[in-house]
Amino acid sequence: MAIKQFKPYTPGRRFMTVQKNDDITKKDPERSLLAPLHKKGGRNNRGRITMRHRGGGARRLYRVIDFKRNKLSVPGKVAAIEYDPNRNARIALIHYLDGEKRYILAPKDIKVGDTIVAGPESDIRPGNALKLKDIPVGTMVHNLELEPGRGGKLVRAAGTSAQLMAKEGKYAYVRMPSGELRLILQECMATVGQIGNEDYENVSLGKAGKTRWLGRRPMVRGMVMNPVDHPMGGGEGRSKSHKHPVSPWGTPAKGYRTRKNKPSDRLIVRRRYEK
Repeated sequence: MAIKQFKPYTPGRRFMTVQKNDDITKKDPERSLLAPLHKKGGRNNRGRITMRHRGGGARRLYRVIDFKRNKLSVPGKVAAIEYDPNRNARIALIHYLDGEKRYILAPKDIKVGDTIVAGPESDIRPGNALKLKDIPVGTMVHNLELEPGRGGKLVRAAGTSAQLMAKEGKYAYVRMPSGELRLILQECMATVGQIGNEDYENVSLGKAGKTRWLGRRPMVRGMVMNPVDHPMGGGEGRSKSHKHPVSPWGTPAKGYRTRKNKPSDRLIVRRRYEK
C-alpha cells in the first residue's frame, strides 16, 4: 500500500499525506456487525473530565471485532477487507461455513478468498488462531490474550507483531513490539502473523483540522498558562519558575516513573527500557 502526496495548492496540503486504499475491497460495512458508539468527550460517569484534549470528531459506528477467536474448527473465508474508523488496522469480514459472519483484524498479506480457522489443529498461517502452546517457537503473532478466554488485548495496532521466544512450564516468553520480554500463559490464544497496514506510521496529518476530525482538541503548553492554571505558568517572559517540568498536578513530566507495584510485574522478564 502506497502513500499519496499532494501538490501544495493550500498550506494544509503541503505536508499532508494519505494512504491509497488499494487493499480495501468493500466500502459499506456489514450492518449486522455494527453497534452505536457514544462520545464521552473524555468524561467519566460523573461528568468529570478524566482525559484532557478529547472531544468533537467525526461520527462513527463501532465495528464489532472478534478478539476472542473462539469459533473453533470452523473454516471461514475472507469475504472483504474493510476500513475501520475506530482503529488504524484494517479489518477482514469472515464468512464461516455455518453461515455466521464476523470481523477480525486483517493480518498482513491476507487476501479475499483465503481460508482461516481457529483451533489446535490449525496450520501456522497468517490469520489462523491457536493457543500459544500449539504455536512453534519463533513465530510472529498478534492479538494476544492476557488471560485465557478474555479476548486479545495485546499487539492490535497496524503493522505490529510479537514473537514467541520460548516455552517453560505453563508460561511462554513473548517479545512485545516495544522490546519488552514478557511471560504469558500458554493457554492464551494468539493469531499467527503480523497485522497489516504497516504504512500507517508514515502518514502525516498535515493540518490541525485533520486532528480535530479524529476527536483530539488543542493542547496548550503549561508555560504559556497563568499560575492559577499550571505550576509552570506566569512570570515575565518565558519562565519555568526555576522548576523541573511537571504536569498540571505537580507530577514530574520527564523520566519520572508512575507505575506502581503491580502483581503483573513478576511476569515482565525484561523491560522495554533499561533501569
